[in-house]
Amino acid sequence: MIETVVSAPAVAAVAVHAAERVAGVRVQPGVAGLVGSVVRAARQQIKGLQPAPVEGVRVRWSGTAAVLEVDVVISGQDQAAAVARAVQRSVRALVPELTGVEVESVLVTIVDVAW
Repeated sequence: MIETVVSAPAVAAVAVHAAERVAGVRVQPGVAGLVGSVVRAARQQIKGLQPAPVEGVRVRWSGTAAVLEVDVVISGQDQAAAVARAVQRSVRALVPELTGVEVESVLVTIVDVAW
């Protein structure tokens, strides 16, 4: 039997990529994500790694499905709710396609608006 395990950072990296495919969106960690990103960056520097960015996305597991929380900055040119829905659709489509991990839900938090 062969078992494949996709780690939370791998899922988060794909979610960042998916969210940033939406026009006018940049993933950025909110206050809760800043501490984790500092710790992760220090650990990676010690190991000499250059992994894909994952800051701004948190992954929790509900059984084998991922529950994703994505913090984004959006353009002031677009309606916030429409952009959040577009980010949800993009993440829901790309994460399973590239990782094989089922996505239970995607919560998008708009942390700032760029003018």
